Amino acid sequence: MGIGEDAPDGLPPASRAALERAEIVMGAPRHLRLLPPLAAERSEWPVPFAGGIARLLSLRGRHVAVLVSGDPFWFGAGTSIARHLSLDEWVALPGASTFSLVAARMGWPLELAGCFGLHAAPLARLRPALATGARLIVLLRDGAAVHALAEYLAQAGFGGSTLSIFQSVGGPRERRTDGTAADLPDTAFAHPVCAAVAVSGGEALPLASGRPDSWFDSDGQMTKRPIRALTLSALAPRPFEHLWDIGGGSGSIGIEWLLSHPTLHATVFEPRADRAARIAENAARLGVDRLHIVQGAAPDALTDLPPPDTVFIGGGLTAALLDWLGAHLRAGTRIVVNAVTLESEVLLTQAQARHGGDLMRIELAQAAPLGQGRGWKARYPVVQWSTVL
Repeated sequence: MGIGEDAPDGLPPASRAALERAEIVMGAPRHLRLLPPLAAERSEWPVPFAGGIARLLSLRGRHVAVLVSGDPFWFGAGTSIARHLSLDEWVALPGASTFSLVAARMGWPLELAGCFGLHAAPLARLRPALATGARLIVLLRDGAAVHALAEYLAQAGFGGSTLSIFQSVGGPRERRTDGTAADLPDTAFAHPVCAAVAVSGGEALPLASGRPDSWFDSDGQMTKRPIRALTLSALAPRPFEHLWDIGGGSGSIGIEWLLSHPTLHATVFEPRADRAARIAENAARLGVDRLHIVQGAAPDALTDLPPPDTVFIGGGLTAALLDWLGAHLRAGTRIVVNAVTLESEVLLTQAQARHGGDLMRIELAQAAPLGQGRGWKARYPVVQWSTVL
């Protein structure tokens, strides 16, 4: 059940009744200290958190009450616990979430605020949401993470953002500290703690596909912005889909795929170790550290992996790779391939003749100095084949 940081006198009747029926009450020490006298045995939830799951499962068949903060299913412990139990084994009694309490303190419409649980996730998860005018409510691991958050925002160019730090929100020990990311008071903060961030300054990450090339560190092996925009349009991300990005380069296609929606997944295949490392750095910096990177060449590296919904080939195209995909991918898989060389263009022409789909030649030119004036400097044309198996 969810419990606030205040004494349980304000618990709703259902939560109070559950505590009175319980044989065992499990929870963090700070939660157990809030309880009135009960007949139930008290059991501290161990650290790390996973250790308590085994203890809880060993108590099957007994009435157990588990105390967690606020709403157990909003960046809370509920999901971690419920996945081990059947639906008829548990009942959740949520309390007011930290997000709701902080939004009420700040006067913010909660439906418009970005809500983040960063207890065990990197601060860079915030990067796609950083834009002047954004309002973020961020749950943090501990007091040290508050200063790390301020430093991260300042280094990202958002040092003018206003921070309101809440400790033990909703209880008698609640404390609020206000400042800016660049000038946060030198105060020691204690868990449980969260930050309300009114974002200001800095450069926002564009929302449209085809972000500027400058957002990606690269050795030059990268699908450039205009072609990337057309490629993402052809890939057409849909919620919960999984992309295979073969020949990752800088990882820009896989990263932009993931930026499209939080339910998307992507695996990037890159044979070179230096490029694989660069892809990981790009993904982490842009807040999509969930990108899975496989160092290896296709098709050998494609085995024993969850099947994709969509495949993009940006490098390493061979007839053997196309044959492998045709033989191993499930029906309905979408494929998009970009080719620059004459040899790879021939492969795509033959593949389109066999399997159908769309074959498009993309020719771009950019204005550049030419003598005393300017002229059009053509880029290498790109041939793109897209089809559905």
